[in-house]
Amino acid sequence: MMDSVSLALTGRIPVDDRERASIAAFLDAVKRLERPFDEHADLTHVTGSAIVVGPRGVVLHLHKRLGIWLQPGGHIDEGETPWDAALREAEEETGLEVRHPAAGPLLVHVDVHPGPRGHTHLDLRYLLEADDAEPAPPPEESQDVCWFSWDDAIAVADPGLVGALRAVRPS
Repeated sequence: MMDSVSLALTGRIPVDDRERASIAAFLDAVKRLERPFDEHADLTHVTGSAIVVGPRGVVLHLHKRLGIWLQPGGHIDEGETPWDAALREAEEETGLEVRHPAAGPLLVHVDVHPGPRGHTHLDLRYLLEADDAEPAPPPEESQDVCWFSWDDAIAVADPGLVGALRAVRPS
C-alpha cells in the first residue's frame, strides 16, 4: 500500500507551499518507518482524514483535545487503507453518512503536523460527500460538529486546513 501512496504523492501538484513541504516531509519520513500505517509502531505515522462536502458547504468539528476546527480524521486501523480510514473516521466523528465521489477515492491534500501526545501525523486528506443532513456525533465524540459555508470554514479552520478548503471549494 505504501508504494501506491508514495506514487500518488510523487505525482501530486501541491495546492500551496505548506502542502509542497508536507509532501516532501511525508516522503522523507516514510522511508525510515517500518510500519508507517501503525500508530503504535512510531510517534510518526500516516493518518487518514476527510474533507466532507455537501449542499450546505463543508463539515468541520471542534477537536476535543486541540480546541481547533478541523476536518474529521484519525488513525488507520490494521488492514485499513487511508481512504477507508477517512470514511470511517468521518462517519464516527460526525454521525453523517458519507461516501467517496462516484469516481472513487480522491486525495485532495497532504499535511504533516503535530498530533496529540507527541505524535507527528502524516495526514492524507480525501474528498467525501454527504447529503443535506444534520451531523449527529455519538456522545464520546466532539458535539461541536456543523456545516459551514465555504467562507466561514476558511475563516475558522486551522491554518493547515485552509489550503485544502480553498482547493476543493466549488468555483
